[in-house]
Amino acid sequence: MATAYRLWEILERARTGRFMDEDDFLPKRFTPTLKKLIKQYEIKYDPKNPCPSDDAMADRIWQAAWDLFRDVGYYNTDSHRIIEVTDAEIKEALYMANDQYWVGGGKDARLWKHRTVEDKTPPFCIMSPDITVDEKYHQSMCMAYLKEPLLDGLCGPILEETFGHLIESGGPSEISGCIQHIYNQKMAARLLGRPGTFMVAVGTAEHDSGQIAVSDDNWGVQKTDSRLVGSLTEFKTADTLLNRALHYAQYGCFTGNLTGAIYGGWCGGSEGTAVTTVAYSLIGLMIHGAIYNQHFPFHLNYCSNTTRELLWAISMAGQAMARNSKLLYTSNGFANAGPMTEMLFRETAVHAMVSTVSGWHLWEMASARNKYRNRATPLEARLGIEAGHAVANQGMSRAEVNEIANRLLATYEDHAVDAPMGSEYQECYDVAKAVPTQEHLDMYRRIKDEIAALGVKFPY
Repeated sequence: MATAYRLWEILERARTGRFMDEDDFLPKRFTPTLKKLIKQYEIKYDPKNPCPSDDAMADRIWQAAWDLFRDVGYYNTDSHRIIEVTDAEIKEALYMANDQYWVGGGKDARLWKHRTVEDKTPPFCIMSPDITVDEKYHQSMCMAYLKEPLLDGLCGPILEETFGHLIESGGPSEISGCIQHIYNQKMAARLLGRPGTFMVAVGTAEHDSGQIAVSDDNWGVQKTDSRLVGSLTEFKTADTLLNRALHYAQYGCFTGNLTGAIYGGWCGGSEGTAVTTVAYSLIGLMIHGAIYNQHFPFHLNYCSNTTRELLWAISMAGQAMARNSKLLYTSNGFANAGPMTEMLFRETAVHAMVSTVSGWHLWEMASARNKYRNRATPLEARLGIEAGHAVANQGMSRAEVNEIANRLLATYEDHAVDAPMGSEYQECYDVAKAVPTQEHLDMYRRIKDEIAALGVKFPY
């Protein structure tokens, strides 16, 4: 489906659907339904296997997710109405969905297609720091990521200031910051000889007006690029988000659906997080007209997804979608540790390997729990994506990845709470040249050798 699904019918339901008080939606509709479906479909988390090999469980998770979306719907916090869909509509949307797209432009265009469980085709790899960065480092960081050869797409760092002014949502400073963001990102790509690189932009935009302001095929976000529409956790939207979905569809760029099911919140544990993640892909397809879904399920307390309870949910959700649909979806890593720490490299590698063998594409890597300014570098993303390519190229099985994941988890999972903060970008990269320091590069190579010794055959 190259266009939004029944766009105006869906938008009409956001105004005319069943009324419900917002305070009742999650405790009285969403969570009870989810709990019932987990029990009905006998979905059970297994802590010994962060990367399970259970096809039957994956299929049951898919069906539970389908039922969850159909039975609960999607709540509009502005109108207090529920957008509801039928089984027939879900089937129609899935039938019409495309399993591949060419994204980016010219010589830099890349084919992005659906992957299967234990697929030998390497994942499509979007690199993103997923953090805010000082204005003076923004273009350098964009260039540092764009220097990575395995990068298929870039989601650039986020600005909090523009020309010394704090960016305020919905105000003139946000529009200025969004323009500055895409200019820096596009200029970095041009300077490095990759002008048509697929961009996911712009993360600086918090309000719909910021996104609309940068839609321009000459200097801004082009039709060969992508934009994201977020969800309000759990299963909620708002008019400002629906405005984005409408604008992206009418402008003609690629729409992505951004979701983060919360482990320990309304989803409950690993089982509910997996089911909700899959359901969000159906929501992205039908409500937002998304060609792909960008998922970052995370732990309520740790704000990460590299511990075994989240890895299990990521693996099972990926397998469920891979086996039962032709959708595109990326697994966004959220690590506990910060840059230039051994723990971060290990977390990233485990997340990438488990995701890849389970049918995901990769979106790496949010370091230091996605909370601290300037704390991300391309080097951790590089190791994760190289690990993902290795898993695919050598045809690793889920059982093989599960064994390696357990061995690497033993080195860091006890430190999820007190993970090291690491260093800021400018402390482990030469800002002027946008290259890693020797100390940072040496650490990356040391951990890469450690992982290779576990049986991972890196491409180079």
